[in-house]
Amino acid sequence: MTRLAALILCLSIAGPVCAQATHSLKLLQGEDVGIIPRYLLQDPNGRSVSSEDFRGRFQLISFGYTYCPDICPTTLVEMAAILKQLGDQAQRIQPIFISVDPERDSGKVLQTYTEFFDPRILGLTGPAALVRRAADNFKIRYAKVVGSNKDDKNYAVDHSAGMILLGPDGLFIKKFAFATPVTTISEEISQALAQH
Repeated sequence: MTRLAALILCLSIAGPVCAQATHSLKLLQGEDVGIIPRYLLQDPNGRSVSSEDFRGRFQLISFGYTYCPDICPTTLVEMAAILKQLGDQAQRIQPIFISVDPERDSGKVLQTYTEFFDPRILGLTGPAALVRRAADNFKIRYAKVVGSNKDDKNYAVDHSAGMILLGPDGLFIKKFAFATPVTTISEEISQALAQH
């Protein structure tokens, strides 16, 4: 049974008891329900971190890399602004930035980068295979783009943009497209927080 069918069945049987499920159903309409909200990566100190470590909290996740010239800094500025707009509610959220450039983004580099935007944002990376698995699970595409001079360290990484919200149960709630207004994201996250 699909998640959508289960929610519809739940609504038909239990009515008001499933108000939370109704909200989840509304958020999932038109979303990519093929997302598998799981990852196993490393924090800036090299400690293993998985999506299970944040059970009981929402997770706001973006993928990118520290050498990104525009999309990633913009996304992290927006993430910091969302946390600020949420005020005390932000304590219930773990903001996460997952690097798709483990070759250059060491733990220390990631920590310095994310703390510049907001010290609450946790930078995660890991071996290339684990980064690829996490990106695939979240339907994030990325590819290394080497310039014409073929310098090993002078490359860009094309990648999907936006932010993904997971619930306190670790399940996917919504993907916010890049350039979604901060106030819109904050309002929707605030609504999700109120439902849980």
